[in-house]
Amino acid sequence: MTKKMIEVRQATKEYAGGTRALDGVSLDILQGEWVAIMGPSGSGKTTLLNLLSCLDRPTSGTVGIDGADVTRLAANQMAQFRREKVGLVFQQFHLVPYLTALENVMLAQYFHSMPDADEARHALEEVGLGARLHHLPSHLSGGEQQRVCIARALINQPQVILADEPTGNLDEANEEIVLDLFRNMHAQGHTLVVVTHDPTVSAMADRTIRLEHGRVVEPGEAMTAMPTGAPRVLQQA
Repeated sequence: MTKKMIEVRQATKEYAGGTRALDGVSLDILQGEWVAIMGPSGSGKTTLLNLLSCLDRPTSGTVGIDGADVTRLAANQMAQFRREKVGLVFQQFHLVPYLTALENVMLAQYFHSMPDADEARHALEEVGLGARLHHLPSHLSGGEQQRVCIARALINQPQVILADEPTGNLDEANEEIVLDLFRNMHAQGHTLVVVTHDPTVSAMADRTIRLEHGRVVEPGEAMTAMPTGAPRVLQQA
């Protein structure tokens, strides 16, 4: 039986002023599963991804990854857990501008254990950047920068890959290259959680979870529009 890699139970996230970005979210994601997270802007997608990546904590509820309740970890323990278990791919790339592609990947190794130039070079070759190792981010196209991000996310062999709109800034040709890399990650057994607005990307996933107003919406349901802070009511679509 496939084990649960991610278990979220009644996770709520509130910010100053009473804004509730997540409202009692519960979900399970299996080991090796590819899940797309969809929903309108402001529905809580990125907030949920921040909780899963150990970049933030829920106001209440729990987040479990590979059997560990990460909400109980101290800040330094959360950082260590993230380095060992989670790979992050961002829409905005977040590459260090004065480091080469190779050095950006090696930086992720440094925070995890020890840099290894041969391993970093191989990771970049795997994403088709063997000829661009010593280029700065400003000398790489958007698609190439995203592939550096994927190499960086994979270099420490994390069990979970989390991606926030990974194709949002790419043209069609580069989008297809990046999606092929995600297909390969899935085939290799990584658990993928991808936030996306693109139905083409979500169609590639094993399953889609939809958020609206900070809650998971089951298939066949839609949530009424409401002002911030008002009671949330589900109605049949």
